[in-house]
Amino acid sequence: MENKNFIRSIIEEDLEKGKHQYPVTRFPPDPNGFLHLGHARAIIMNYTLAKDYGGRFHLRFDDTNPVTEDAIFMDSMKRDIAWLGCHWDELYYASDYFDTMYEKAMLLVEKGLAYVCELPPEKIREYRGDLKNPGTESPYRDRPIEENIRLFKGMKNGDYADGQMVLRAKIDMSSPNMNMRDPIIYRIQRSPHYNTGNKWCIYPMYDFAHPLEDAIEGITHSLCSLEFEDHRPLYDWFVKHCEMEHTPRQIEFGKLKIPNQVVGKRHIRKLVEEGVVDGWDDSRLITLSALRRRGVPPQAIHNFIKALGLPKSEGETEIHMLDEYIRGHLKTRARRIHAVIDPVKVVITNYPDDKQETLTAPNNRENEELGEREMTFSNTVYIEREDFLEEKPNKKWKRLSLGIEVRLMHAYFIKANEVDYDEDGNVETIYATYDPKTKSGSGFNERKPNGTIHFVDAKTAKPAEFRLYEDLINPEIDPDADFEDRLNPNSKVVKQGFIEGLVEVQDKETFQFTRQGYFTVDQDANDKLVFNRTVALKSSFKPKKK
Repeated sequence: MENKNFIRSIIEEDLEKGKHQYPVTRFPPDPNGFLHLGHARAIIMNYTLAKDYGGRFHLRFDDTNPVTEDAIFMDSMKRDIAWLGCHWDELYYASDYFDTMYEKAMLLVEKGLAYVCELPPEKIREYRGDLKNPGTESPYRDRPIEENIRLFKGMKNGDYADGQMVLRAKIDMSSPNMNMRDPIIYRIQRSPHYNTGNKWCIYPMYDFAHPLEDAIEGITHSLCSLEFEDHRPLYDWFVKHCEMEHTPRQIEFGKLKIPNQVVGKRHIRKLVEEGVVDGWDDSRLITLSALRRRGVPPQAIHNFIKALGLPKSEGETEIHMLDEYIRGHLKTRARRIHAVIDPVKVVITNYPDDKQETLTAPNNRENEELGEREMTFSNTVYIEREDFLEEKPNKKWKRLSLGIEVRLMHAYFIKANEVDYDEDGNVETIYATYDPKTKSGSGFNERKPNGTIHFVDAKTAKPAEFRLYEDLINPEIDPDADFEDRLNPNSKVVKQGFIEGLVEVQDKETFQFTRQGYFTVDQDANDKLVFNRTVALKSSFKPKKK
């Protein structure tokens, strides 16, 4: 988006011709679920294009279906969009225009361009025909205008049952564009609305409401995904025949599709209700709330969206591409500290039991502005269980083994001498010795250790919970298999370990844990430390074999 794209060219041409003083764009979500990464393209695109040309960006809740909508979803959307940094200039609600929409629908009735139809839903679908066959006109299509006026008023006044009749536009039942075959404008639906209460028992359909909302707000460029391309003639028809003062222009772009991710509201709701995930903001999802909770920086999402550009066609983008932008953003911004996620104890037998040293280490070697920190060292430390094997397996093994010497990062060389086991036969304690001449920074170079591993001083360590997330959907399973069968049972693994004891942790701060990855303090962290893995240090993504 930083480069030219076809929508930028359209906006620039319109401004040069004086068609508009500045662009006015909008993001119009239906508040019936949580926003996800796919929505981020529309949000960021609409916001950026408006601001780059000195225009205005509207947030509008398309709240025309009270059955599925909820203020909870609306509040979450506001938080998510604000978190992305896409601050709206105006906040609107489609429900505020219900009176105007009714007046415009009545105008169509009075002009003989809309009629009340009493066909049941299955007959309306049948009469529409298909792509090969024209539709059949409703027997109610040629009702007198006066009768349509009376019936439509009766619909509004609650004189008829839900589903008994609908208001349809009178366009062309033989049109090759199925959307133009007398679409429904209003339906009867007795359901209280969070904004208008019980004032209305009829509600407008999206295809009728949306163009009118754009026209009322003075939207110049109505940007939507490619699936609405076939709806554009209907969009223009309603704007024209409802005699709107302003004429917006609908422009379509390719939707951002992320394979092997759960974005459907029905699926997410089921996962939440069955306890498979911990809510709409579970870090295994790609809802914006989930990405925020996982610690994904909003700027990384902006960089990801801009790198993809703004294509006219649709295509799939792997979620692991976003991971690269997360790492790139955090690389010089996150403090780097030691954390041991799967700990095993190391007792240094020749280090005094009553002694404790304070060591100094940089917070980020690639950003000196983050300064240094102090960390402690004593005769008992924790290391990662995977950093120890009793016998060195091969020359490539650059960690700790019996009789092998390694450097503890920022501290000393240690050599493992013997081990104790727990009742399950797992290594419980490693007994080692250290060489006091090898302190980090001493310049000691008489011998080379078998690698460097990190540690946490057991005497000052802070206990912490670590949540390790992987893809919720197993990409190796046939995408045509049942949804439940594709779920990854290991998508969330919880470990109990430790972080450095002298580090002061801020709310929702993201750290780079040495040799582990980027982790963010979870919102549940109250009396204990809880970290979500934001992203691993290196990608584990393996492209499909062709």
